[in-house]
Amino acid sequence: MGHKETHAISEVLRELPLTGHVGFDSLPYQQVKKSLLESFTFNILCVGETGIGKSTLISSLFNTEVGIGSNFSHKYSSVSLKSKKYHLKEKEVPLRLTVTETIGYGDQINKENCMEPILNFVDSQFEKCLQEELKFTRNIAKFQDTRIHVCLYFICPTGHTLKALDLLAIKLLSQKVNVLPLIAKADTLTKTELQNFKSNIRNELQREKVEIYNFLSDDDATTEHESEIIDIIPFAVVGSTEFVNIDGKLTRGRNYPWGTICINNENHSDFVTLREMLIEMHLEDLKRCTLEKHYENYRTERLKEFGFLDCQGGDGQNNLIFFLTEKEEEMRQKLQALEEEMMQSFVERAKKTEHNLVEEERKLREKYSAVQRDLEEQQNSLEEDREILLRDIDLFRKRKIAFELRKRDRKHERKFSF
Repeated sequence: MGHKETHAISEVLRELPLTGHVGFDSLPYQQVKKSLLESFTFNILCVGETGIGKSTLISSLFNTEVGIGSNFSHKYSSVSLKSKKYHLKEKEVPLRLTVTETIGYGDQINKENCMEPILNFVDSQFEKCLQEELKFTRNIAKFQDTRIHVCLYFICPTGHTLKALDLLAIKLLSQKVNVLPLIAKADTLTKTELQNFKSNIRNELQREKVEIYNFLSDDDATTEHESEIIDIIPFAVVGSTEFVNIDGKLTRGRNYPWGTICINNENHSDFVTLREMLIEMHLEDLKRCTLEKHYENYRTERLKEFGFLDCQGGDGQNNLIFFLTEKEEEMRQKLQALEEEMMQSFVERAKKTEHNLVEEERKLREKYSAVQRDLEEQQNSLEEDREILLRDIDLFRKRKIAFELRKRDRKHERKFSF
């Protein structure tokens, strides 16, 4: 009887078509939805001489007008940097793009300190993130990430080899940021000159052990394609803000007396390859490398400067909490010592002030005594003068009385003489 009931129930069950994702297969879609709501962030640093085409290339890469260094000038006595933010959207995918360009780089006769402002700028962006992480009340989710994800270094198309400044700059920058060397205005070189130029640059970077960004990934499907890209680096690029008509289609390019160059033509430049590798395939990997390699290196060095070491041996003594507690105790002792020093300084100043007041009081008393003595002397002198004056008055009165008596006697004598 039970077997027959089970068979009847199985005939009643029917399959329903799924209308959406079920279970954890929806996780990628959740991540995509979250990313679309938050928007993607990408920060680019463009380093190159004035007028080499930094803004033009960025405008070509993102199909938007970038005018940071359009009004370039050679009047700057030092190197500075200028950033500008752009909010882009492509097929409902938002992107917060920040482009930072060097101003006055390579224009000075003395180029000794021209790299210092650039390196300080990169470090300052790391420092902002580190300070946010070290806050007791932090908000990393809403923190605006300004760390440089890639540095596009523009090389002048000399056709020979790297300048000493270029080699030093790439070497220093590669220790702090993902560097992609680009040969700017590659249309000024012939194909043979360009290939030799690329080979010379690769050999020199390899000889000096300069590690630029590596496009090779762990994905076996893309390794073969990416290994071919390694032979193309440095990318020879041509940018343009003008549009030319090729086969009835408007595309970015340049018109010359001997022909037209299309920047999207792979026979003319590596612009398309650069755009694919930089934006389509490795944008997130550049951000990951910035976070896991360059920022971690900076963070480690900064924490070492603070005296923090990773815990070893499992004793848990050298962890961040212990470090902060130790630093708190150190700061407390410093504040206590400073307080004692200030108190001692205050007591010394109070004693000095008291001594000065006593000395001033003594001087005032001496001055008062001197004035009092002067007054007494003046009073005594006036008393003496008064006595003399009274004696003179008394003598005058006596003489006057005597004179009047004599005058009266003479008058009386003349009266009786008749």
